[in-house]
Amino acid sequence: MPSIAYVVCDGFQVMSMAALTAFEMANAALGRKAYEVRVVSEHGGPVRNTLGFTIDTRPWGEDFADTTITGGSFETRTGTPGVIRYLQDASCHSRRIAGICTGAYMLAEAGLLDGRRASTHWAHARALQAQYPKVQVQSDRIFVQDGPVWTSAGMSAGIDLALALVEDDFGQQIAKQAARSMVVYLRRPGGQSQFSTLLELEPKSDRIRRALIHAKENLRDALSVEELADSASLSPRQFSRLFREETGQSPAKAVEHLRLEAARMMMDEGRRTMDEVARETGFADRERMRRAFIRTFGQPPAAIRRAVV
Repeated sequence: MPSIAYVVCDGFQVMSMAALTAFEMANAALGRKAYEVRVVSEHGGPVRNTLGFTIDTRPWGEDFADTTITGGSFETRTGTPGVIRYLQDASCHSRRIAGICTGAYMLAEAGLLDGRRASTHWAHARALQAQYPKVQVQSDRIFVQDGPVWTSAGMSAGIDLALALVEDDFGQQIAKQAARSMVVYLRRPGGQSQFSTLLELEPKSDRIRRALIHAKENLRDALSVEELADSASLSPRQFSRLFREETGQSPAKAVEHLRLEAARMMMDEGRRTMDEVARETGFADRERMRRAFIRTFGQPPAAIRRAVV
């Protein structure tokens, strides 16, 4: 039975524990207790979180879990000497070790990220790189696996990481069932950006938001200004003016960014050829998609796909 040891310290962030639900739902999907999950701390007993209440924990011992996971906090704390020693020992006995959000700092302090690729919340990525120069920080990744060590971006990205661990153990179908029970996508691929184009555009009015959702759901179409304006119940002239005022971009540039985001997701999944990705995302042909990637990312899509793999 794969066991999960979730390591918490005083002041851990509650949201990081949401990842544990993926293992609970995997048990339900399998119809048996496939995962044994325990929450551990240095001394056991109640441990206080950022909301001020406590949860009961078990003291860690020498019975290391199959997978050891460190939770995150609002602060970039590295853990006590006892925590660091435990993580170093766990890296020798656990099959996998993972850090959610700023939990990566504890793994880095323990030397477990030296020479490895890793992710953490975008707000702390630069500091992680400066403090631990031997770590190859990938600041724009949802989660990163480098050998037996896994790290995720923000707290919610820990769910994506946990679902990936379930898929690693029991296959995509079980991970998919677990995700459906949690009412989330199967999982965002690890190479996906921490940022969403829709979130970055941040339209203020429902009309512009409606047009962007229409674009995202119909990327294969030409998506002319007239079509987008119609979805927003505006004239093309009104729509173009209001769109730029609210997003700071032209409709054409915003649609291109949505297409690039969708193309990167498809490339990460690895199930489609470049020609299929170009058609599905509305670039029409591979060359047009290649030019858009170079304009935005400075690299062709083939180079980005190789970097992710």
